[in-house]
Amino acid sequence: MPPPTGHRPTWAEIDLDNLAFNFHSVKTFVGSEVEYMAVVKANAYGHGSVECSRRLESEGVDWFAVALPEEGIALRNAGISRPILCLGGFWPGQEKQLFEFDLTPVVFIPEHAEMLNAAAYAAGVTKAIHVKFDTGMGRVGVRSEEVKEFASRLVAFSNLKVDGLMTHFAVADKLAENEFTNQQISRFQHAVSIFNDHGFHPKYLDMANSPGAVAHPYSRGNLVRLGGVLYGLGGDVLPQEIPLPVLKPLMSLKSQVAMVKDVPLGETIGYGRTFLTKRDSRIATIPIGYHDGLSRALSNVGSFIINGCMAPIVGRISMDWTTIDVTDVPDVCVGSEVTIIGSQGEATIKAEDIALNLNTISYEVTCSIDSRVPRVYVPN
Repeated sequence: MPPPTGHRPTWAEIDLDNLAFNFHSVKTFVGSEVEYMAVVKANAYGHGSVECSRRLESEGVDWFAVALPEEGIALRNAGISRPILCLGGFWPGQEKQLFEFDLTPVVFIPEHAEMLNAAAYAAGVTKAIHVKFDTGMGRVGVRSEEVKEFASRLVAFSNLKVDGLMTHFAVADKLAENEFTNQQISRFQHAVSIFNDHGFHPKYLDMANSPGAVAHPYSRGNLVRLGGVLYGLGGDVLPQEIPLPVLKPLMSLKSQVAMVKDVPLGETIGYGRTFLTKRDSRIATIPIGYHDGLSRALSNVGSFIINGCMAPIVGRISMDWTTIDVTDVPDVCVGSEVTIIGSQGEATIKAEDIALNLNTISYEVTCSIDSRVPRVYVPN
């Protein structure tokens, strides 16, 4: 696919058919006994929340999850009608937006529940919420020893309806840590029983993230949250020792050669003079840099694909440009297409490969692709 016209020739192609394939692949693997929540926070992990949500809604996803009310509002403004859960809850002053845009907040702070109940009372409505327990993630959520007190306080908030209870796994992707995951499940079940004892009987019990849904069938409850697997990012966030659903990557990151130059033996390339040519070389300059989300840590480490061949990054990646050594690549010229993530001929670079070089995960790689890199969706 050619780059967008009238724009710097650096772009990300997002395959929405692969998004649909991944959803149905995981759904077939997990089963139809549960409902499915698509996690589209952080611009759908860099893939475009509006476009991905529209396709997933048409494919039958039951829920969407965002981090912030602002992300949920953007989906509503784009016409998304399915329930939307705000995983990060809300901030004081955002209560009215939850009503206006029909967003369901996750609640784990008593004062926030009190504020939301007051707003619901003033509006003359009852607001559905999900309550999150911290069963071992150590991040946000009601701690196990505080569940009883939290439930007791919620009883007094008659304008709130506890529609769901949830938690989040810390190591569901590591089978060697199953004992800890099982402990989290046990803590969750105990917290649910406390809420039941206080008269709460929520519709949804929600524990499983992507690795939980795939690797721990007993954790699925009746609602699972699918994040990275929807975008084909399972290679470094799912345990590889067990059967897995077939996944296809969505994102291909591409550019074109802006300049090719001959550089003799013994010259340096880029800031800091970190690369010295060890032979007469051909160097191609590519219009993508660390502001676009190409980490500077890939300098002199990563590679691009050009004309079906791997070409190493040489010198430091700068804000807007990257230089690669194409001495061994035939027929490189201005306008030659370059693949940063994706496949060209027999060569492939996955987001997981880049993540391995950066000592991170593929989620960070795709989330980091900046908004100045246009997303081009196929099919349109």
